[in-house]
This record gives sequence, structure tokens and C-alpha cells, in this order.
Amino acid sequence: MEFDYVIAGGGSAGSVLAARLSENPQVSVCLIEAGGKANNIFVRAPAGAVALLPGYFKRINWAFKTTPQAGLGGRTGYQPRGKGLGGSSAINAMLYVRGHRDDYNRWAALGNGGWDYDSVLPYFLKSEKNARGANAFHGDSGPLYVSDQQSPRPITAAFVEAATEMQHRRNDDFNGAKQEGVGHYQVTQFHGGPKNGERCSVAAAYLLPVMARKNLTVLTHARAARVVLEGKRAKGVVYFDGHKPDEKTVWARREVIVAGGTFGSPQLLQLSGIGRREDIEPHGITVQHELRGVGQNLQDHLDTTLSYKSKDTNLFGIGFTGTLNLMRHIWNWRKTGSGLLATPFAEGAGFLKTDPALEKPDIQLHFVVAVVDDHARKLHLGYGYSCHVCAIRPFSRGEVTLKNANPRTDPKINPRYLSDPRDMELALKAVKMARRILQAPALAGYRHKELGTGPNMSDDQWRDYIRSTSDTIYHPVGTCKMGTDKMAVVDPMLRVHGLKGLRVVDASIMPDLIGGNTNAPTVMIAEKAADMIIAANG
Repeated sequence: MEFDYVIAGGGSAGSVLAARLSENPQVSVCLIEAGGKANNIFVRAPAGAVALLPGYFKRINWAFKTTPQAGLGGRTGYQPRGKGLGGSSAINAMLYVRGHRDDYNRWAALGNGGWDYDSVLPYFLKSEKNARGANAFHGDSGPLYVSDQQSPRPITAAFVEAATEMQHRRNDDFNGAKQEGVGHYQVTQFHGGPKNGERCSVAAAYLLPVMARKNLTVLTHARAARVVLEGKRAKGVVYFDGHKPDEKTVWARREVIVAGGTFGSPQLLQLSGIGRREDIEPHGITVQHELRGVGQNLQDHLDTTLSYKSKDTNLFGIGFTGTLNLMRHIWNWRKTGSGLLATPFAEGAGFLKTDPALEKPDIQLHFVVAVVDDHARKLHLGYGYSCHVCAIRPFSRGEVTLKNANPRTDPKINPRYLSDPRDMELALKAVKMARRILQAPALAGYRHKELGTGPNMSDDQWRDYIRSTSDTIYHPVGTCKMGTDKMAVVDPMLRVHGLKGLRVVDASIMPDLIGGNTNAPTVMIAEKAADMIIAANG
């Protein structure tokens, strides 16, 4: 089979690219995705994420594991990533966050012209259908539905009040003029119409509505094995159809676009012989194009959770009353799109400064209306809430490499959490600040029992708690970074350095981790990339 464009990866970026490039009926597009359609009831119901996150449904969640992390006391980390059309937007908390304007200005200052905030803002607006309408910071006619939360729990308002009691400012729009403050997250959720209250994954927004286009071929349950190179030009992609052993190939007349995400994209390049010699040759793979940055520069937000038991049965919990409430809320959500099943769980938000002298926030809070312990893999009887705390511009850097030459083997993921001592000291400041908010008067009526932490902990005890409990908050980026330096994998047009007809388009191209959640920026990257690809190919 031959197409104009072949896209390897149908996640958030791949879904946008397939939809945008196929808008031209004269152009043929093939999208290759290892997972399935990812549109079942657990995906569509926002609260279904609690069932998908632990990785029990591996048809929808890659459920990757890291190497043992010295900074976490030798523990192995867990990396849930969406598997299926829409990628991680099918299993995430739906939070619509862009980061700080300075994040993008920093990208541009690193030699990436056209990626400053003023240049990327139009692509955020182009993608967005915000329930609040259009203004200087938001769009209302794009495919991606962005909504205020349907039915936030009363405790979330109490969390916001508690933060203001600690002298933090309220903020109703973290994607507006200022990021700093506390409030409620907006979410990627359908508002109005027959899908009201359902998750708006990127596939549901962009791809599923156009699947019938004659010039668009979507291959699901098809795992990309390698990019075919002829000399220094990409010509196609080899893939496996389901569990069948035979390889198949799709050919690209114009471009191959790698969109496998921060873990999948460097793995596919390395399997194709593109990357560092020492990462490729030991697995018996011939080096086709040496590129030092492939798989390097891995960055992620490390999350520490503070949890409390509560007697409030209006929270998500395990018990007789909770079961009755859940049954009632299932009916309510199916009828109105509201209620507990419409929650993203992470309802309350905070972007705060650990030092008032800082120019922008350096930590992020996710206030969750449940006790989420070890990615919901450890369940607690009763009811509770938790606050997840992360430093949003970490200094530690890791890598993604191959375990072997088998394309069906998961990549070797080593984030090297807390390898830079500055990250531990910032995490220490962050958890102590978050605990002060959780102990504020506004939350007094909800507090019953603090889990794992307490009022008289020394700094060393806090450090031990951070090492023994922290893990990802699901924002890995940077392994195919954009730039012009010797470690850059793609240029500012997202073309792989030294090769023709090959681009990488996903969160892996971020040179630095943005100060917030990464799904909305990934959609922006793909929107901008689509325009660049169309302009380059006529």
C-alpha cells in the first residue's frame, strides 16, 4: 500500500495529524496505531479513568514500568500511557492546561523560531471549543471541547478557600493572562448535545468524526516495527498486523511522521537504526543514521501525594453508601451527563510559587476527590481526598533506550528521578506548602485522618516520604527534542536532522518540560506541524 503520508502512532498528535492532513481530498493518509478504537464506556465516562489507570485493561493502557530508580529508594516506577486512538487523552484526567507563556518563549530562545508564545497561541485557539466562548486566550470553534466541570464536589470549593486562607490568589483561568493561583481545572469534556458530560479524547474530537473519509486509512492493532530508509530518506513503515508474525509495509510518497509519544517515538527510531551507536549496535541493529539525542533528555513531573480519610460520603470511596451513590450517579450521568461519573477526579488546581520572589509558579497541585494511592492500584476502604504535588520544571534528566531488537518489547525507561539534588529540595518545599493548605480551617469539616504524614515531621522524614511514595504524574517529554544543538533530534520544522521525508510530531519534541499538563500542548504541536507539513508539500 502506498500513501502520501504515513503516520506511525494514533495518539493525541497522530489523531490531529490524520484529521488535518486528510482534509485535502487529493492527499492520501495512512495512520498506524498499535491499539484499538479506545471508545468504550470506560473511556467515555470520565470517572472510568480510575479503572483504566492501574493498567488492568492493557488493551487500552501500555502500563509501562521504569528501571529501578535510585532516587526513589530503588523502587520501579509505573508509567501508564494510553494505547489506542487518542492515546493518553483516552485515559487521562482530561485537564486542559497549556503551561506558562514563558515556557514557549524559552523554547524559542533555544533556537526554535516560531515556537514562542505569541506564535503558538493561535494553534491553541484553533483547536479549542471552549464552553465559555472565544476571547483573546480561547477559541470556540475548534474540534476539542473544553468545559467547566459538570459537577465538582463541594470539597473542591473548600480546597480553593483553604488556599486563599493561606494567602494564595484565586484564578478562574490558568490558560489566561496569568497562571498563578488556585481554582478549578477546565477539562476536555463534551458540553451540550448528545455527548454532554462524556470525555472528549483527541480521537473523539478530531479523528472519529472523519474516519469515513475515502482518503484516510486507519490501521488499528498494527504495531510499527521500523521506518524504512533508502539512503537518507524515509520511504515507509514496517508494521505487524495484530499478533501475526509476518511483517507488512506501507509506503510514503511524501513523508513518514513518527507520532509514537515520548516513549514510542525514540524506540521506533532506534529500532530503525537512528540514534546513538551505543544504544543500537548491542542489539544487533545496524546504525543507519547516528543521532546523539534520540532517547535522551527525558523529563517528567514527579508527583508526591498527601492523603486524608474523610467521613464525607459525597467523595469517591469504597463502602456501602459509596456503592449506592455510584449506582445512582451512573444513571444520572447517562441521563444528564452530570454527577460523580462526570468528574475528572483531579478537580482542584494550584499553580504556586515556593518563593514570592519568583517570576512564575514553580509547583502544581492536583486536588483529587478520592484517595489515589499508587495510581489507584492500592485501594482504601472508606472515603477520602488527596492532593498531588509536583515541581513543574525539574532539573533531572533521564533516557529511553531499547531492551532488545524485538519491536513488541516495551522500551527501557529510566527517568532518573531526583538525580539532581535541586529537585528534592524543591519537592520538600512543595509538600510542606501543600500540607499547610490542607490543614487550613476551610477543610476542617472534611478532615478525619491524615495518611502517612503528620504535623511534626522533620525535613529528613519528609525526604524519606518523598523517596518512598513519589512517582510520575504522567507528563514525560523531551526524548526527540527540537533544536539546533548537537543533541537535538528534530529542527524547528520537526524534521529529523540529517534525514529527508521524516518528522517527529508529539510531546517528545519538547526541548523543556512545560509548567503544567502536557496534553493540550501536544495538540497544539500537532496543529502547528500539520500546517508546516501542508506548506512544505504544497
